[in-house]
Amino acid sequence: MTFGPASELGVGLFEDTAPFEYVPGRSEEEVESVIRAVYRQVLGNAYIMESERATVPESQFKRGELSVREFVRAVGKSDAYISRFFETCPRYRFIELNFKHFLGRAPNGYDEMKAHSAILDTGGWEAEIDSYLDSDEYQNAYGENFVPYYRGYKSRPGQTMVEFTHMFALARGASSSDFKGSLAGKSPALNKNVIQGTPIAVVPPSGGAAGDGWSFQEPTLGARTRQGSGAGANGKVYRIEVTGYASPGAVNRVSRFRRSNKVYLVPYEQLSQEYQRIHKQGGKIASITAI
Repeated sequence: MTFGPASELGVGLFEDTAPFEYVPGRSEEEVESVIRAVYRQVLGNAYIMESERATVPESQFKRGELSVREFVRAVGKSDAYISRFFETCPRYRFIELNFKHFLGRAPNGYDEMKAHSAILDTGGWEAEIDSYLDSDEYQNAYGENFVPYYRGYKSRPGQTMVEFTHMFALARGASSSDFKGSLAGKSPALNKNVIQGTPIAVVPPSGGAAGDGWSFQEPTLGARTRQGSGAGANGKVYRIEVTGYASPGAVNRVSRFRRSNKVYLVPYEQLSQEYQRIHKQGGKIASITAI
């Protein structure tokens, strides 16, 4: 099942679109739809020019010489994929996108990221891509003839909350493009959160819900502020993530905050007061979580 309203979390189109499966004997139009689905999934919804298409593997697929899995492999090893996600991205951005494109989920922790980093070191990017497509997980999820699709945003037995929230950091709505990168550019979207095993606030994508903190980015340590002195009487401290600081009630006024994203650590007793203060100063609260 999905978490929360699909339309607000940016996964409505994924929910409404059935997985693409290649069945021998289908019409030419249906085969073309499978090919388009492979490009869309593997290339992260990036626009692809005619000159970038894998024309030889396409022809082999249409003739029945390649399964969907082997066509996915060919696109994953194409110049279009490598130039977009290997040559121009940091190592861990490349790996986290491989998980998304080929297994439809986020990496489940640092150990998994480290294992694929070792594959990259010893076998190069071809071995790294093969490791996903030749895995038991890929076969169990998609087999030979299903186009990979996003699975990580659905709760399932054995899935950790960390992996679940990390998927929403990678999948920023059906209209987003991995080629253009996240809000942080082409830097890893998970970064230290996957190393430390910490969840990320689940916020809607741009246009999902105006004013609900879609533009929140994890700030640097210097942007964190502790309000009060540790936990209050009930022993709880809350982490408030804030985005979109602006001067309220005026146009073209510069905010007094140097950073638009800030994190506050607030005792329970001051939570309501802090909530009002943030809104009064023009901030948008992305999330409030107990720590």
